Amino acid sequence: MNWDIIEGKWNEYKGKAQAQWGKLTEDDLDVIQGRRVELSGKIQQRYGLAKEEAERQIDDWAHRH
Repeated sequence: MNWDIIEGKWNEYKGKAQAQWGKLTEDDLDVIQGRRVELSGKIQQRYGLAKEEAERQIDDWAHRH
């Protein structure tokens, strides 16, 4: 899916993102506001992942939704 669509409809996707990455808080998701770079950074921070792994997870998630 085109990331612009996810960003534009972030309020609809927040719940799906939180289901995927349960360590992200409501506050995290509000700050992210659909910005992919912000999402990647928070996933790296909360899960201790490398940037490449966080990006891979985001790509997989985006293609499923």
